[in-house]
Amino acid sequence: MQSATNQRVLVHLKRWIWVYFFFLIFEGTFRKWILPQFSDVLLVVRDPVVLIIYMLAIKARLFPRNAYMLALAIIALLSWLVSLVVLEPFLSLKPLILVTGFGFRSNFLHLPLIFVIGCALDADDVKKLGRWVLIGLIPIALLLAIQFNAAPDSAINRTAGLGETQQITAGGGKIRPPGTFSFVSGVIFYAALSAAYLLYGALTRGAYRNWLLFSGGFALVVTIGVSGSRSVLLAVLVVVASLLLIIVVRPGAVNQFGRNLLIAVVILMVAIRLPIFKEGVHVLSDRFTAVAEAEETSIAGGLLARTFSGFTEGFLFIPHAPIGGYGLGIGTNGGAKFLTGRAMFLLTEGEWGRVVLESGPILGVAYLLWRTILTFHLGFFGFRQLKRGEILPIMLYCAGFLALLNGQFGQPTNLGFAVFISGLCLAAGNTPAPAEVGTPVLPERMSGRIARRSRYAERLHGAAARQDIPDDFVDR
Repeated sequence: MQSATNQRVLVHLKRWIWVYFFFLIFEGTFRKWILPQFSDVLLVVRDPVVLIIYMLAIKARLFPRNAYMLALAIIALLSWLVSLVVLEPFLSLKPLILVTGFGFRSNFLHLPLIFVIGCALDADDVKKLGRWVLIGLIPIALLLAIQFNAAPDSAINRTAGLGETQQITAGGGKIRPPGTFSFVSGVIFYAALSAAYLLYGALTRGAYRNWLLFSGGFALVVTIGVSGSRSVLLAVLVVVASLLLIIVVRPGAVNQFGRNLLIAVVILMVAIRLPIFKEGVHVLSDRFTAVAEAEETSIAGGLLARTFSGFTEGFLFIPHAPIGGYGLGIGTNGGAKFLTGRAMFLLTEGEWGRVVLESGPILGVAYLLWRTILTFHLGFFGFRQLKRGEILPIMLYCAGFLALLNGQFGQPTNLGFAVFISGLCLAAGNTPAPAEVGTPVLPERMSGRIARRSRYAERLHGAAARQDIPDDFVDR
């Protein structure tokens, strides 16, 4: 009876994870076009969903109990208490709770979801989600092309809410199209996630239908071309770079990829003949050149400087940050809106600098260290899975590790993709048995064997997976 109950709870848990993903993709659609008057409320629409997921995970005994969660809980509690002490003399009760509460949800609330997804989903769930990611990429690419071709002040290019602001420009009278998201940042992570699934499909025979891989590949090329964003190109290139590691560790992948290389070239040749793609590439090329000239460096040097500047900025702020920081949430756009009525960066735009200035040199650095250790841990996990023959975890890791390490968690879309892709990386390792590249794992109903969790998932569960432990949070 208990096992059947847990299975029902697990089914509901998986459904709510899909709901989280749905809102992650379409949150901007509601905020821009459907319910713009409720834009501020919809900014945190996934917070109730993640709380429901946690309650179901606790009931199913899948909520993580490990050193990462213990350390995160200690850092979170201390950061919030210190922020209350720091800000109490300057703010009344309502803005004090709102600002620090938004900072708490940005830094801490969603991070346990990484481990919950890693335990609740298995490899088949991850692959099924990938199929819908690739299907969704096709209309999103079409929408991006329409937005790129439209005037900056057109209705299809409106920003979230009822204001008169416009999307970020890309040059040449064009904006950086955000697709279904509020801003272009969502396109960056969706493109990287799509690239991971496309490469996986190209290297694994039978993973996805050929028509989906071909049309998805074409849509990804169009997405990069009309994005007007250097970060979209960089995010996809990071995923593509994982091929080098796969070829070294799993040479057998070369044969399967070779069969799709010619088709990839054909897709690229067709895409570059589209007038809108040519125009998008021209705008993107001008951005690369202009930035390189302004910074007096090469295009490659500009990309590297852009990537690493966010890390170095955080260290530069350490000597200048108060011991207790300026308070959680002060550096986020949401916190600034509670204080000033406008979304802006009151401290700094970089994530590491924001964390150090908000929480101080002790708690801020501790939190950044936590994120860094987890990022490297996921990388080692993906590498171990690659040695077992599972290539999807390392590809998903490459799609999301920069977001986890240095993504702006004060921006809800960035936060959502960071935790969701990281969770998928863990879940992709939950396979019944080691598999060879190019040989898809048979579903449980076909293989006749019971699917088991990976060793990583078993360690996460620990004793909590045993049926003799009472279903009580305190005892857990």
